[in-house]
Amino acid sequence: MSQLGHTSVIPIRFVFLLWLVQIVEMSLGISFADFGIFPRTIWGLLGILTAPLIHGNVMHLLSNTITLLVLGIALFWLYPGAARAVFFYCYFVTGMLVWLFGRPAIHIGASGLLYGIALFLMTIGLFRKDPKSIFVSILVVFFYSSILWGVLPIDPMISFESHLMGALVGIGCASGFSRSKYLY
Repeated sequence: MSQLGHTSVIPIRFVFLLWLVQIVEMSLGISFADFGIFPRTIWGLLGILTAPLIHGNVMHLLSNTITLLVLGIALFWLYPGAARAVFFYCYFVTGMLVWLFGRPAIHIGASGLLYGIALFLMTIGLFRKDPKSIFVSILVVFFYSSILWGVLPIDPMISFESHLMGALVGIGCASGFSRSKYLY
């Protein structure tokens, strides 16, 4: 299997899982939204694990799918030594922060993970200062900087908290892993 093929396995499998959950919901005519993160509640703790897998509708899932695939594959291809840890932190630490600091509402979707990966890639060049990382950061900023508006509380139906916490975790990962000799 090629390097690119090997590095795309986790992002593709993850997106497949997201679509599988959506198809099950649609097929059974049910919603798993109650399994999202509801901050500072015992039941809401389960959402740290399940919320990124659940989307409000097909359009919500579509808005995350392509970006998750592109940025996820880029993460695993360009930074294979840190990719699994970055993915883990952006998934779970983002969820924990939303649980701790989010407004009292159900938070669902993989946007926090997406924002984490995006901001990791956008800021790794600032911390590493090597040509490859700077180029990656510039490229991701060029194509995805418009998502930064999502960290603002513009629409009450959108969890800006997931976006903001994911962005902070991504920046934290870029800072923390920038000094790692295992990044590549």
